[in-house]
Amino acid sequence: MDLLDVKRIMELAPSPAYVVDLGKLRGNLEILERVEQESGAKILLALKGFAMWSVAGEVMKRLKGVCASSVWEATLGREEFGGEVHTFAAAFSEDDVKRALSLSDHIVFNSFNQLERFRPLWEGSGVSVGLRVNPEHSEGHTPIYDPAAPNSRLGIKRETFNGRSLEGVDGLHFHTLCEHLFEPLERTAKVFEDKFGEYLYGMKWLNLGGGHHITREGYDLAGLFKLIKHFKEKYDLEVYLEPGEAVALGTGVLVGEVLDIIENGIEIAILNLSASTHMPDVLEMPYRPPLFGGFDAGEKPYTYRLAGPSCLAGDVMGDWSFAEPLEVGARIAFLDMAHYTMVKNTTFNGITLPDIATYDPESDELKVIRSFTYEDYRNRLS
Repeated sequence: MDLLDVKRIMELAPSPAYVVDLGKLRGNLEILERVEQESGAKILLALKGFAMWSVAGEVMKRLKGVCASSVWEATLGREEFGGEVHTFAAAFSEDDVKRALSLSDHIVFNSFNQLERFRPLWEGSGVSVGLRVNPEHSEGHTPIYDPAAPNSRLGIKRETFNGRSLEGVDGLHFHTLCEHLFEPLERTAKVFEDKFGEYLYGMKWLNLGGGHHITREGYDLAGLFKLIKHFKEKYDLEVYLEPGEAVALGTGVLVGEVLDIIENGIEIAILNLSASTHMPDVLEMPYRPPLFGGFDAGEKPYTYRLAGPSCLAGDVMGDWSFAEPLEVGARIAFLDMAHYTMVKNTTFNGITLPDIATYDPESDELKVIRSFTYEDYRNRLS
Protein backbone atom coordinates (compact mmCIF):
# COMPACT_ATOMS: atom_id res chain seq x y z
CA MET A 1 0.00 0.00 0.00
CA ASP A 2 1.23 3.50 -0.85
CA LEU A 3 2.65 5.09 2.30
CA LEU A 4 1.13 8.43 1.36
CA ASP A 5 -2.28 6.75 1.27
CA VAL A 6 -1.70 5.31 4.75
CA LYS A 7 -0.78 8.72 6.14
CA ARG A 8 -3.87 10.23 4.56
CA ILE A 9 -6.08 7.46 5.93
CA MET A 10 -4.65 8.05 9.42
CA GLU A 11 -5.52 11.73 9.09
CA LEU A 12 -9.07 11.18 7.88
CA ALA A 13 -10.26 8.04 9.67
CA PRO A 14 -12.21 7.89 12.91
CA SER A 15 -10.62 5.83 15.68
CA PRO A 16 -10.87 2.90 15.86
CA ALA A 17 -11.67 2.01 12.25
CA TYR A 18 -11.01 -0.59 9.59
CA VAL A 19 -10.36 1.27 6.33
CA VAL A 20 -10.20 -0.47 2.95
CA ASP A 21 -8.21 1.28 0.22
CA LEU A 22 -10.34 0.98 -2.91
CA GLY A 23 -7.37 1.71 -5.16
CA LYS A 24 -5.45 -1.28 -3.83
CA LEU A 25 -8.58 -3.45 -3.94
CA ARG A 26 -9.10 -2.60 -7.61
CA GLY A 27 -5.46 -3.46 -8.30
CA ASN A 28 -5.86 -6.91 -6.74
CA LEU A 29 -9.05 -7.54 -8.68
CA GLU A 30 -7.37 -6.58 -11.95
CA ILE A 31 -4.71 -9.23 -11.34
CA LEU A 32 -7.36 -11.85 -10.59
CA GLU A 33 -9.32 -10.88 -13.68
CA ARG A 34 -6.16 -11.35 -15.73
CA VAL A 35 -5.86 -14.87 -14.33
CA GLU A 36 -9.43 -15.57 -15.45
CA GLN A 37 -8.83 -14.19 -18.93
CA GLU A 38 -5.45 -15.82 -19.60
CA SER A 39 -6.07 -19.20 -17.98
CA GLY A 40 -9.80 -19.71 -18.48
CA ALA A 41 -10.34 -20.35 -14.77
CA LYS A 42 -13.25 -18.95 -12.80
CA ILE A 43 -12.33 -17.13 -9.59
CA LEU A 44 -14.63 -16.87 -6.58
CA LEU A 45 -14.27 -14.66 -3.52
CA ALA A 46 -14.00 -16.74 -0.34
CA LEU A 47 -16.36 -14.94 2.03
CA LYS A 48 -14.75 -16.58 5.07
CA GLY A 49 -11.76 -14.29 4.53
CA PHE A 50 -13.37 -11.09 3.29
CA ALA A 51 -17.12 -10.49 3.29
CA MET A 52 -17.35 -6.71 2.98
CA TRP A 53 -20.55 -6.64 0.97
CA SER A 54 -20.49 -2.85 0.60
CA VAL A 55 -17.71 -3.32 -2.00
CA ALA A 56 -19.53 -6.14 -3.81
CA GLY A 57 -19.96 -3.89 -6.83
CA GLU A 58 -16.19 -3.59 -7.21
CA VAL A 59 -15.64 -7.32 -6.66
CA MET A 60 -18.28 -8.53 -9.07
CA LYS A 61 -16.99 -6.38 -11.92
CA ARG A 62 -14.05 -8.79 -12.06
CA LEU A 63 -14.88 -12.12 -10.38
CA LYS A 64 -17.42 -14.83 -11.15
CA GLY A 65 -19.02 -15.23 -7.72
CA VAL A 66 -18.38 -16.31 -4.14
CA CYS A 67 -17.77 -19.43 -2.12
CA ALA A 68 -19.49 -19.91 1.22
CA SER A 69 -18.72 -22.04 4.25
CA SER A 70 -22.19 -21.84 5.79
CA VAL A 71 -25.79 -21.13 4.91
CA TRP A 72 -25.51 -17.57 6.23
CA GLU A 73 -22.50 -16.90 4.01
CA ALA A 74 -24.37 -18.41 1.08
CA THR A 75 -27.30 -16.11 1.81
CA LEU A 76 -24.99 -13.09 1.90
CA GLY A 77 -23.42 -14.20 -1.36
CA ARG A 78 -26.75 -14.62 -3.10
CA GLU A 79 -28.34 -11.42 -1.74
CA GLU A 80 -25.42 -8.99 -1.86
CA PHE A 81 -22.84 -10.27 -4.37
CA GLY A 82 -24.65 -12.24 -7.04
CA GLY A 83 -22.81 -14.35 -9.57
CA GLU A 84 -22.19 -18.00 -8.78
CA VAL A 85 -22.54 -19.22 -5.19
CA HIS A 86 -20.61 -22.35 -4.16
CA THR A 87 -21.28 -23.77 -0.69
CA PHE A 88 -19.21 -26.21 1.36
CA ALA A 89 -19.39 -27.28 5.00
CA ALA A 90 -17.63 -29.95 7.01
CA ALA A 91 -21.13 -31.26 7.77
CA PHE A 92 -24.65 -30.09 6.93
CA SER A 93 -27.91 -30.59 8.78
CA GLU A 94 -30.94 -31.52 6.68
CA ASP A 95 -32.26 -27.97 7.04
CA ASP A 96 -28.85 -26.61 5.98
CA VAL A 97 -28.94 -28.66 2.80
CA LYS A 98 -32.46 -27.55 1.92
CA ARG A 99 -31.51 -23.91 2.38
CA ALA A 100 -28.13 -24.29 0.64
CA LEU A 101 -29.78 -25.89 -2.39
CA SER A 102 -32.10 -22.90 -2.69
CA LEU A 103 -29.16 -20.48 -2.60
CA SER A 104 -26.29 -22.24 -4.36
CA ASP A 105 -25.07 -23.18 -7.81
CA HIS A 106 -22.65 -25.77 -6.39
CA ILE A 107 -22.80 -27.69 -3.11
CA VAL A 108 -19.80 -29.69 -1.92
CA PHE A 109 -20.03 -32.51 0.60
CA ASN A 110 -17.24 -33.55 2.95
CA SER A 111 -18.12 -37.26 3.11
CA PHE A 112 -19.84 -40.02 1.19
CA ASN A 113 -22.17 -40.38 4.19
CA GLN A 114 -23.56 -36.87 3.63
CA LEU A 115 -23.61 -37.30 -0.14
CA GLU A 116 -25.85 -40.35 0.13
CA ARG A 117 -27.91 -39.22 3.12
CA PHE A 118 -29.01 -36.10 1.25
CA ARG A 119 -29.21 -37.61 -2.23
CA PRO A 120 -33.04 -37.45 -2.22
CA LEU A 121 -32.75 -33.70 -1.65
CA TRP A 122 -30.07 -32.79 -4.21
CA GLU A 123 -30.96 -35.19 -7.05
CA GLY A 124 -33.02 -33.29 -9.55
CA SER A 125 -32.42 -29.96 -7.80
CA GLY A 126 -30.36 -28.51 -10.63
CA VAL A 127 -27.53 -27.75 -8.23
CA SER A 128 -24.11 -29.13 -9.19
CA VAL A 129 -22.77 -31.53 -6.53
CA GLY A 130 -19.15 -32.13 -5.62
CA LEU A 131 -16.96 -33.86 -3.06
CA ARG A 132 -14.06 -32.40 -1.12
CA VAL A 133 -11.00 -34.63 -1.16
CA ASN A 134 -7.88 -34.77 1.01
CA PRO A 135 -4.70 -35.31 -1.06
CA GLU A 136 -2.84 -36.02 2.20
CA HIS A 137 -0.07 -33.68 1.12
CA SER A 138 0.74 -30.97 3.64
CA GLU A 139 2.28 -27.61 2.76
CA GLY A 140 0.95 -25.82 5.85
CA HIS A 141 3.30 -24.21 8.34
CA THR A 142 0.69 -23.84 11.12
CA PRO A 143 -1.22 -27.02 12.09
CA ILE A 144 -4.45 -25.21 13.01
CA TYR A 145 -4.66 -23.93 9.42
CA ASP A 146 -3.56 -27.13 7.69
CA PRO A 147 -6.47 -29.18 6.24
CA ALA A 148 -4.01 -31.92 5.25
CA ALA A 149 -2.62 -32.40 8.78
CA PRO A 150 -2.85 -35.91 10.27
CA ASN A 151 -6.36 -36.85 11.42
CA SER A 152 -7.89 -33.92 9.57
CA ARG A 153 -11.69 -33.70 9.50
CA LEU A 154 -11.60 -31.97 6.08
CA GLY A 155 -11.71 -33.90 2.83
CA ILE A 156 -12.10 -37.53 1.77
CA LYS A 157 -8.99 -39.67 1.45
CA ARG A 158 -8.31 -41.66 -1.72
CA GLU A 159 -8.75 -45.05 -0.03
CA THR A 160 -12.31 -44.10 0.93
CA PHE A 161 -13.26 -43.86 -2.77
CA ASN A 162 -12.76 -47.59 -3.28
CA GLY A 163 -16.09 -49.25 -4.11
CA ARG A 164 -18.05 -45.97 -3.84
CA SER A 165 -20.51 -44.68 -6.41
CA LEU A 166 -19.91 -41.23 -7.90
CA GLU A 167 -23.28 -41.16 -9.65
CA GLY A 168 -24.47 -37.56 -9.84
CA VAL A 169 -21.14 -36.09 -8.69
CA ASP A 170 -20.02 -33.31 -11.05
CA GLY A 171 -16.74 -32.21 -9.49
CA LEU A 172 -13.95 -32.58 -6.97
CA HIS A 173 -12.63 -29.93 -4.62
CA PHE A 174 -9.45 -29.71 -2.59
CA HIS A 175 -8.22 -26.91 -0.36
CA THR A 176 -4.97 -27.44 1.52
CA LEU A 177 -3.10 -24.14 1.16
CA CYS A 178 -2.76 -21.09 3.42
CA GLU A 179 -1.00 -17.87 2.36
CA HIS A 180 1.03 -19.75 -0.26
CA LEU A 181 2.69 -18.76 -3.51
CA PHE A 182 2.42 -20.96 -6.62
CA GLU A 183 4.99 -23.67 -5.92
CA PRO A 184 3.07 -25.35 -3.04
CA LEU A 185 -0.01 -25.49 -5.29
CA GLU A 186 2.04 -27.08 -8.06
CA ARG A 187 3.33 -29.79 -5.71
CA THR A 188 -0.11 -30.38 -4.21
CA ALA A 189 -1.80 -30.56 -7.61
CA LYS A 190 0.64 -33.26 -8.73
CA VAL A 191 -0.11 -35.40 -5.66
CA PHE A 192 -3.85 -34.77 -6.13
CA GLU A 193 -3.74 -35.80 -9.79
CA ASP A 194 -1.71 -38.92 -9.06
CA LYS A 195 -4.32 -40.02 -6.51
CA PHE A 196 -7.59 -38.72 -7.94
CA GLY A 197 -6.94 -38.02 -11.62
CA GLU A 198 -8.77 -41.14 -12.76
CA TYR A 199 -11.99 -39.70 -11.37
CA LEU A 200 -11.72 -36.40 -13.27
CA TYR A 201 -12.60 -37.93 -16.63
CA GLY A 202 -16.26 -37.14 -17.17
CA MET A 203 -16.38 -34.58 -14.34
CA LYS A 204 -17.67 -31.08 -15.11
CA TRP A 205 -15.39 -29.10 -12.80
CA LEU A 206 -12.40 -29.08 -10.48
CA ASN A 207 -12.08 -26.59 -7.61
CA LEU A 208 -8.50 -25.88 -6.49
CA GLY A 209 -9.71 -24.17 -3.32
CA GLY A 210 -8.19 -21.15 -1.62
CA GLY A 211 -5.03 -20.13 0.16
CA HIS A 212 -3.52 -18.78 -3.08
CA HIS A 213 -1.67 -15.47 -2.61
CA ILE A 214 -2.06 -14.71 -6.31
CA THR A 215 -1.85 -10.94 -5.80
CA ARG A 216 1.32 -11.11 -3.70
CA GLU A 217 4.59 -9.96 -5.24
CA GLY A 218 6.56 -12.90 -6.58
CA TYR A 219 3.60 -15.15 -7.41
CA ASP A 220 4.33 -17.22 -10.53
CA LEU A 221 1.33 -16.32 -12.67
CA ALA A 222 2.72 -18.05 -15.75
CA GLY A 223 3.04 -21.28 -13.77
CA LEU A 224 -0.55 -20.92 -12.55
CA PHE A 225 -1.82 -20.38 -16.10
CA LYS A 226 -0.02 -23.51 -17.27
CA LEU A 227 -1.38 -25.63 -14.41
CA ILE A 228 -4.96 -24.51 -14.94
CA LYS A 229 -4.77 -25.13 -18.69
CA HIS A 230 -3.34 -28.59 -18.04
CA PHE A 231 -6.42 -29.64 -16.06
CA LYS A 232 -8.86 -27.92 -18.43
CA GLU A 233 -7.40 -29.47 -21.56
CA LYS A 234 -6.60 -32.95 -20.25
CA TYR A 235 -9.92 -33.54 -18.51
CA ASP A 236 -12.23 -31.13 -20.40
CA LEU A 237 -13.62 -29.42 -17.30
CA GLU A 238 -14.02 -26.02 -15.69
CA VAL A 239 -11.40 -24.98 -13.11
CA TYR A 240 -12.30 -22.83 -10.12
CA LEU A 241 -10.13 -21.04 -7.57
CA GLU A 242 -11.56 -19.46 -4.45
CA PRO A 243 -9.08 -17.06 -2.83
CA GLY A 244 -10.14 -14.79 0.01
CA GLU A 245 -6.94 -13.12 1.12
CA ALA A 246 -5.74 -12.53 -2.46
CA VAL A 247 -8.76 -10.27 -3.02
CA ALA A 248 -8.13 -8.13 0.08
CA LEU A 249 -4.36 -8.56 0.46
CA GLY A 250 -2.68 -5.28 1.37
CA THR A 251 -5.90 -3.27 1.15
CA GLY A 252 -6.78 -2.73 4.82
CA VAL A 253 -5.62 -0.33 7.53
CA LEU A 254 -6.74 -0.63 11.15
CA VAL A 255 -6.48 2.83 12.68
CA GLY A 256 -6.40 3.36 16.45
CA GLU A 257 -4.71 5.43 19.09
CA VAL A 258 -2.74 5.27 22.32
CA LEU A 259 -4.94 5.44 25.44
CA ASP A 260 -2.24 5.15 28.09
CA ILE A 261 1.43 4.30 28.58
CA ILE A 262 2.54 2.28 31.60
CA GLU A 263 5.83 0.74 32.68
CA ASN A 264 6.42 -2.81 33.85
CA GLY A 265 9.93 -3.79 32.80
CA ILE A 266 9.09 -2.33 29.39
CA GLU A 267 7.08 0.65 28.23
CA ILE A 268 3.57 -0.61 27.41
CA ALA A 269 1.25 1.42 25.19
CA ILE A 270 -2.38 0.45 25.70
CA LEU A 271 -4.43 1.09 22.58
CA ASN A 272 -8.11 1.34 21.75
CA LEU A 273 -7.39 -1.65 19.48
CA SER A 274 -7.46 -5.23 20.70
CA ALA A 275 -5.65 -8.26 19.31
CA SER A 276 -8.25 -10.46 20.97
CA THR A 277 -11.35 -8.75 19.61
CA HIS A 278 -10.31 -6.77 16.53
CA MET A 279 -7.60 -8.94 14.93
CA PRO A 280 -7.84 -12.40 16.52
CA ASP A 281 -5.56 -14.05 13.95
CA VAL A 282 -2.66 -12.21 15.61
CA LEU A 283 -3.20 -14.55 18.56
CA GLU A 284 -4.60 -17.60 16.74
CA MET A 285 -2.12 -17.86 13.86
CA PRO A 286 -0.09 -16.37 15.57
CA TYR A 287 1.67 -13.64 13.60
CA ARG A 288 3.13 -10.16 13.93
CA PRO A 289 1.09 -7.66 11.91
CA PRO A 290 2.87 -4.94 9.93
CA LEU A 291 2.78 -1.55 11.68
CA PHE A 292 3.08 1.79 9.91
CA GLY A 293 6.13 3.61 11.25
CA GLY A 294 7.08 0.73 13.53
CA PHE A 295 10.40 -1.17 13.60
CA ASP A 296 11.75 -4.23 15.38
CA ALA A 297 12.26 -3.81 19.11
CA GLY A 298 15.52 -2.03 19.81
CA GLU A 299 16.08 -0.92 16.23
CA LYS A 300 14.98 2.65 16.97
CA PRO A 301 15.49 4.63 20.20
CA TYR A 302 12.03 4.08 21.72
CA THR A 303 10.63 0.57 22.21
CA TYR A 304 7.07 -0.18 23.35
CA ARG A 305 4.86 -3.19 23.79
CA LEU A 306 1.55 -2.52 22.04
CA ALA A 307 -1.40 -4.01 23.87
CA GLY A 308 -5.18 -3.97 23.88
CA PRO A 309 -7.68 -2.75 26.48
CA SER A 310 -9.39 -6.09 27.20
CA CYS A 311 -9.08 -8.10 30.40
CA LEU A 312 -7.24 -10.90 28.57
CA ALA A 313 -3.68 -10.86 29.93
CA GLY A 314 -2.31 -11.88 26.56
CA ASP A 315 -4.09 -9.16 24.58
CA VAL A 316 -0.77 -8.05 23.07
CA MET A 317 0.15 -7.30 19.46
CA GLY A 318 3.92 -7.32 19.99
CA ASP A 319 6.95 -5.11 20.61
CA TRP A 320 7.98 -2.33 18.24
CA SER A 321 10.42 0.55 18.29
CA PHE A 322 9.86 4.08 17.03
CA ALA A 323 12.02 7.00 15.98
CA GLU A 324 10.09 9.30 18.31
CA PRO A 325 8.45 8.57 21.68
CA LEU A 326 4.76 7.68 21.70
CA GLU A 327 2.32 9.92 23.49
CA VAL A 328 -1.25 9.46 24.66
CA GLY A 329 -3.50 10.23 21.69
CA ALA A 330 -0.90 9.26 19.08
CA ARG A 331 -2.36 7.51 16.04
CA ILE A 332 -1.41 3.89 15.31
CA ALA A 333 -2.06 2.06 12.03
CA PHE A 334 -1.75 -1.70 11.56
CA LEU A 335 -1.52 -2.74 7.91
CA ASP A 336 -3.05 -5.60 5.92
CA MET A 337 -6.10 -5.58 8.16
CA ALA A 338 -8.93 -6.23 5.70
CA HIS A 339 -8.95 -10.04 5.62
CA TYR A 340 -9.73 -12.22 8.64
CA THR A 341 -10.45 -9.17 10.80
CA MET A 342 -13.99 -7.89 10.16
CA VAL A 343 -15.19 -11.46 9.57
CA LYS A 344 -13.70 -12.70 12.89
CA ASN A 345 -13.95 -9.79 15.32
CA THR A 346 -15.89 -10.18 18.56
CA THR A 347 -17.60 -8.10 21.23
CA PHE A 348 -15.70 -9.78 24.08
CA ASN A 349 -15.69 -7.47 27.12
CA GLY A 350 -18.10 -5.18 25.31
CA ILE A 351 -15.13 -3.50 23.65
CA THR A 352 -16.13 -1.07 20.93
CA LEU A 353 -15.99 -2.49 17.42
CA PRO A 354 -14.08 -0.34 14.91
CA ASP A 355 -16.00 1.59 12.29
CA ILE A 356 -15.83 0.18 8.77
CA ALA A 357 -14.78 2.64 6.09
CA THR A 358 -13.39 2.93 2.56
CA TYR A 359 -10.81 5.31 1.17
CA ASP A 360 -10.70 6.16 -2.54
CA PRO A 361 -7.32 7.62 -3.54
CA GLU A 362 -8.79 8.88 -6.81
CA SER A 363 -11.14 11.28 -5.02
CA ASP A 364 -9.32 11.47 -1.65
CA GLU A 365 -12.65 10.54 -0.02
CA LEU A 366 -12.91 8.52 3.18
CA LYS A 367 -16.41 7.17 3.63
CA VAL A 368 -17.63 5.57 6.86
CA ILE A 369 -19.83 2.65 5.82
CA ARG A 370 -20.83 1.39 9.27
CA SER A 371 -20.49 2.51 12.87
CA PHE A 372 -21.34 0.19 15.75
CA THR A 373 -23.28 1.03 18.90
CA TYR A 374 -24.01 -0.44 22.30
CA GLU A 375 -27.18 -1.94 20.81
CA ASP A 376 -25.06 -4.07 18.44
CA TYR A 377 -23.33 -5.56 21.49
CA ARG A 378 -26.54 -6.00 23.48
CA ASN A 379 -28.43 -7.61 20.62
CA ARG A 380 -25.88 -10.42 20.34
CA LEU A 381 -26.69 -11.37 23.92
CA SER A 382 -29.88 -12.41 25.67
